[in-house]
Amino acid sequence: MQSVDKSTQSVDESVKKLLSGEGKNIPLFKVFMPESVMEPLRKVLLSGYIGEGPRVEEFERQLGPWFGNNNVLALNNGTAALQLALRLANVGCGDDVISTAMTCSATNEPILAMGAKIVWADIDPWTGNIDPEDVARKITPKTKAIMCVHWGGYPCDLDELNAIAAEHGIKLIEDACHAFSSTYHGKLIGSHSDFVCFSFQAIKEMTTVDGGALVCKSRADCERGRLLRWYGIDRKSKRKDLRCEADIVEYGYKFHMNDVTAVIGLEQLKYVGKTIEKHRANAARYNEAFNALKAMRPLRYKNDRSSVYWLYTMRVKNRQKFMEYMKEAGITVSQVHARNDTHTMFKDFRADLPGVDEFTSEQVSIPVGWWLTEKDLAHIINAAVEYDRRCSARVRQVRKSSRKYDKTPTCQANL
Repeated sequence: MQSVDKSTQSVDESVKKLLSGEGKNIPLFKVFMPESVMEPLRKVLLSGYIGEGPRVEEFERQLGPWFGNNNVLALNNGTAALQLALRLANVGCGDDVISTAMTCSATNEPILAMGAKIVWADIDPWTGNIDPEDVARKITPKTKAIMCVHWGGYPCDLDELNAIAAEHGIKLIEDACHAFSSTYHGKLIGSHSDFVCFSFQAIKEMTTVDGGALVCKSRADCERGRLLRWYGIDRKSKRKDLRCEADIVEYGYKFHMNDVTAVIGLEQLKYVGKTIEKHRANAARYNEAFNALKAMRPLRYKNDRSSVYWLYTMRVKNRQKFMEYMKEAGITVSQVHARNDTHTMFKDFRADLPGVDEFTSEQVSIPVGWWLTEKDLAHIINAAVEYDRRCSARVRQVRKSSRKYDKTPTCQANL
């Protein structure tokens, strides 16, 4: 038993080093947690009130300006936000939801939880985001909602998607779990669509250890969501008995945030602007350094929107060799998310998705976060450029050999 415990401890320690940057590799993700959180956290933990309370309300108020929208519901995770959004959109059994396969499975599992069916729309292979033209083609009388994901923090084509939703009288739900503080046409993500869902999971730029938020365009939807996040109970109603609720009109969930995670979020808000600023600055360095590469190409982003670069994704020829090369160089890289449509749980919804095929054959993300030092950035850039140089040299050699072969005289038959 003791040997098993030691083995587990060894594995846990190696994972900890990988994520914290204490190991030899430059990590792809790292948790940001300021020491200043300890005092307010201690006060909440010892206050006798650690459930949903005043800190949650204050957190919601302070989140509003970050979304350009005060209709904010703080929740226990981003997946809960997605499921609650589907519920508020009145998605149920037999309905269709158009979604993207290029995301974390947590985006699409809530659709199954609502008893609905997934209709996959293709993506733009140069952004990773859902393609509005394919969304429009997939609309049917059964379609109840559209789910889009801002890959890596880069906003989708929200004008086109909202126009499609409005034309057909359905709801647009944004999975903005990568996109806290991203902007589209000069406005913050959170202020464009019917429902926008955020994640404050451990490795996000904005974390509460675990948590999420749902932002609603409609005040009525927000108030309904406030009831549904706590079993459908109106916690502010006057009661004859402290512990006995009044009539519950519709069933709900236990999706609320608590004051412990909220106080962490309140402290994080003091720093997250600087954190995101560093991500964007690092991405700008990469864009400049990688602009002329042949075997490695950054995604193609428009100037009318801004990403927070939770991910810096590239398309790389011979990706597996690149990943092995970067690992040898002490740099952690990853595809981050696998396409969802190949999972067994989604087997009933298979579709032809050439954009997803193209994107998933080459996409990989490199470290871009706030933790990178100047030395780290230089090392990553040099490693990537050297990989590209070697690939280009191999291609030139193959072409040279091919031309030499083509010039070889063919054998003539004896006459």
